[in-house]
Amino acid sequence: MVRPAEMRDADAIAAALNPVIRNTTISFKPYELSLDEVRELIAMAPGIFVAEVDGKVVGYASYDQFRRGAGYARSMEHSIILAPEARGHGIGRTLMAVVEDHARAAGVGSLWAGVSGENPGGVAFHDRLGFETVAVLPKVGFKFNRWLDLTLMRKWLQPAGDETSGSH
Repeated sequence: MVRPAEMRDADAIAAALNPVIRNTTISFKPYELSLDEVRELIAMAPGIFVAEVDGKVVGYASYDQFRRGAGYARSMEHSIILAPEARGHGIGRTLMAVVEDHARAAGVGSLWAGVSGENPGGVAFHDRLGFETVAVLPKVGFKFNRWLDLTLMRKWLQPAGDETSGSH
């Protein structure tokens, strides 16, 4: 089951996210999020959703503006984190479908993924969902005392032919 996140989900979201921050290069964040920071994320993100299995939150997905400024108001970047036991069961695809539908209904044009160069599974996941690789930015992240590449992937959410400017 996927539903909008609520404040009561802050502990579960932090429990899914913080080990990824602490132990991997999937996230470039250098420090874990406090419960107050997770609550702020829930309150401020235009869309944040949790996946539950047997009443337990096993992952979340959210989106927010890609870059600051009015010119970017219809370009969003998403984040998706699943607990290890939730991977490979279609939960990530379900979460992403909800995020895409919500963003599309809000008039979002493009949804972006910034995927660590050390996360080929993340690139493959987004590729299967119809995201296209737009760029690989070499050595833009730094974590665990090493430089990390970032793959930028994009999916257009509006009807074909509704892209009124730019090459994408």
